Amino acid sequence: MTLNNEKSQEIYQGFEQGPIRPPSEAYSLLIRATRNCPWNHCTFCPVYKGERFSLRPVLNVKRDIDTLKKFILPLREIMEAGKSISREDINRIASKADPSEMSALQASVNWISGGMQSIFIQDANSLVMKPENLIDILTYIRDAFPWVKRITSYARSHTIARIKDSDMKAIADSGLNRIHIGLESGSDKVLEMVRKGVTKDMHIRAGKKVKHAGIELSEYVMPGLGGRSYSEEHARETADALNQINADFIRLRTLAIPNHVDLFKDYESGRFDKCTDLLMCKEILLFIETLNGISSTLKSDHILNLFQDVEGKFPQDKPHMVNILKTFLGMSPEDQVLFQVGRRIGMFFSLDDMNHINEREKVKGICANMGITSENVDDMIDEMMRRFI
Repeated sequence: MTLNNEKSQEIYQGFEQGPIRPPSEAYSLLIRATRNCPWNHCTFCPVYKGERFSLRPVLNVKRDIDTLKKFILPLREIMEAGKSISREDINRIASKADPSEMSALQASVNWISGGMQSIFIQDANSLVMKPENLIDILTYIRDAFPWVKRITSYARSHTIARIKDSDMKAIADSGLNRIHIGLESGSDKVLEMVRKGVTKDMHIRAGKKVKHAGIELSEYVMPGLGGRSYSEEHARETADALNQINADFIRLRTLAIPNHVDLFKDYESGRFDKCTDLLMCKEILLFIETLNGISSTLKSDHILNLFQDVEGKFPQDKPHMVNILKTFLGMSPEDQVLFQVGRRIGMFFSLDDMNHINEREKVKGICANMGITSENVDDMIDEMMRRFI
């Protein structure tokens, strides 16, 4: 890993935005403080591969914020006057902008249409910055957009575990009020296998540090990451870690293995034995049953998840979530296939959608035309998921 000197005189190349953000930040304004990922060794991750990590100079990040502010404030004034923003309004503002600022204008328009409530600081691990520099950026954001309710960022547990408590509190006081961490697994065996670069203990210490600072915490869990060999351990150890952390949000992200990630080589060679949907359902069920003594909210807000309605707050919604998974496991193999395919092609959202005769018959027809059966359904779905990614 190579870090830029944060005081370097890097030439400003114009407004920047990184490639990804969490699904829950779909309506957030994206402000890029770092580029790419400082770790970038996780075998399951398709993002940032071949890209060098760097810290953007604080002055350049501020220039991005100034550019956004130049567009956002006049557009916001139109809305505060009780008017709708027209194409003519946008064209008028664009006519006074430099051509290099058009992406910032588009980002501003998108943010305004999304409600202007949240900002996400990119890329993969903004907290690797020196605390004083991150605080400087957060303060600048708050001054520019004082009405914003939430400022969030990705971070690695390895990074947070090494930040002083006083610095975390100062970062929180400066406006960062939610952190997204890719926990993925609480099993040290699984974490080592996928080269996550962190341990269960480090995950727990980092999670507790975030909570202690008064910052909301989203922890991401990846069902299937342990494969068949470690499925049970993955479920139990991950639940145990989260029982100790008590994150505000637990977000499920089903494992997919596109052919351009390192894990695909292990999968193709047979060294990694991927879980079927049925096994993954059993794993998620064990995971949820093992979650105890927490007040977290479980979210399944990703298109790759088979059970997008397995959501709720602990402890009161736990029986409901468990019931959905047990209902699927109790279905006939034929109905399980119909739901798997219907969910992945967007025809079904929940198990209740299986009761809609027209949609059910359409999915049956698709399965028949494609020759999808209980014997090959997982191979077919793997291909669908790889194409989506």
